[in-house]
Amino acid sequence: MRIFSPDPIVAKSRFWYFLRQLKKFKKTTGEIVSIKEIPEKSPIKIKNFGIWLRYESRSGVHNMYREYRDLSVGGAVTQCYRDMGARHRARAHSIQIIKVEVIKAAACRRPQVKQFHNSTIRFPLPKRVHHYKRLNTFAYKRPSTYFL
Repeated sequence: MRIFSPDPIVAKSRFWYFLRQLKKFKKTTGEIVSIKEIPEKSPIKIKNFGIWLRYESRSGVHNMYREYRDLSVGGAVTQCYRDMGARHRARAHSIQIIKVEVIKAAACRRPQVKQFHNSTIRFPLPKRVHHYKRLNTFAYKRPSTYFL
C-alpha cells in the first residue's frame, strides 16, 4: 500500500485508517513490519502525473481526476494537496489518493498541463544578469534589476 504523508507517524495513522476501511483490522490485531520511502527513478526528468482521488467535502464524497507536472511523485501529490486545499477547502485528512500514474503528453487532458507541451516554449528573463567584471565597487545610484 502506497501512502503519501509528511512523516512516518502520519503514514502509520493513515495505514491503520485505510486498513480499517478495507478489512476488519485494528492496531491490536495487526503489526506494521516496515515503513520506507520509495525513491524516484529519474528525479531530474519532468513528468506529467495523473492523480485519481476521493475527498469528503461539506456536501458529500466526490471522486476526482487531476493532472500535475513535476519531477517526482511526492512533488505532484504535494501540489495536489495544496491545490485541493485552495480550490475546494479540502483538508489533508479528508483526501484519499487512489492512484498516481505517469501519463504521456498525448494522454493529458487538462489545459494547464498541456500548455507546457510546446517544444518552442520560451520564458522571459525578468531579472537582468549582472556582469560583475564590469560593475563598479561604488555607484552613485541604486541598481535597477528589473526591465520590462
